[in-house]
Amino acid sequence: MEAVKWGILGVSGHFIKRVVIPLRDSKLINLWAIASRDERRAEETAKKYGFERFYGSYQALLEDGEVEAVYIPLPNSMHVEWVRKAADAGKHILCEKPLALNAREAEELVEYTARRGVILMEAFMYRFHPQWIRAKELSQIGEIGDLSATQCFFSYNNKDPNNIRNKKEMGGGAIYDIGCYAVSTARFIFGEEPSRVVALGKIDPNFKTDVLVSGIMDFNGKQSIFTVGMQMFAEQFVYIYGSGGKIKVNIPFNMYPDVPAKLTVETKIGVRDVLSGPADQYGLEFEAFSRALREGREAPTPPGDAVNNLRVMDALFRSMESGVWEKV
Repeated sequence: MEAVKWGILGVSGHFIKRVVIPLRDSKLINLWAIASRDERRAEETAKKYGFERFYGSYQALLEDGEVEAVYIPLPNSMHVEWVRKAADAGKHILCEKPLALNAREAEELVEYTARRGVILMEAFMYRFHPQWIRAKELSQIGEIGDLSATQCFFSYNNKDPNNIRNKKEMGGGAIYDIGCYAVSTARFIFGEEPSRVVALGKIDPNFKTDVLVSGIMDFNGKQSIFTVGMQMFAEQFVYIYGSGGKIKVNIPFNMYPDVPAKLTVETKIGVRDVLSGPADQYGLEFEAFSRALREGREAPTPPGDAVNNLRVMDALFRSMESGVWEKV
């Protein structure tokens, strides 16, 4: 299978730290072009990581006829603009989460890209890690009985006023950055959408962003609770509870690529660790997208999933304002 020629819009810290290495080593991915508004930075990155071409603007990259697919790791507030421009240029698109800043915008993007005949997918990399595939399998086959609840905790400490996660106008805040994972994992495990949500949030007085949010999602009798925070000790875990046991995803989101991932499964028979990997979830994500492109299939994660995730996030924001349950 011929490697897909990828273009990267932006030299983000996230891309350099977590994404570029597994892509460089993949036979399905050709790191063809990278763009930055700082052309020198684009050139340095291209030389260091083996890109064929570099550009001093995002639009210039989109005008490269060799580029087949683009990855958009830009600030949240820029996703809508550059997804549209990439679609106009006929590029297939893998866009970082959240796809947009609300469900209406996301739905419009899904329709826009479909009319232009390009593949669109929101980049929730965790879904491609074998530990999550196994966690869902164990949940579905009744390993822990009838599903009852999930619990997610995800936090880190970032008080840098210059960081985009702390800039409200750029789509910063806890729900957009990490609350989206709490919503997505619950929907993934239950395989359905919540009917209503309630949330309590703390707003930073200087950044004006939500920095601590706890919520409950009602999945028609099943429940998911979560806490996400941006100014606290770094921690992450997900529990999946059933009538006959529980599963703990020990490092659910920022799993190391060079050691096995561990699920802790507890049932009446006993406690065991289920290991998977080592695996690089970013490489698996890009390869799955590239394979779908080459085989003429739809996106591995349908773009409508991004719309549904944002509908829940929209309801969480409304509940933070109203202080009551909000329908999704």
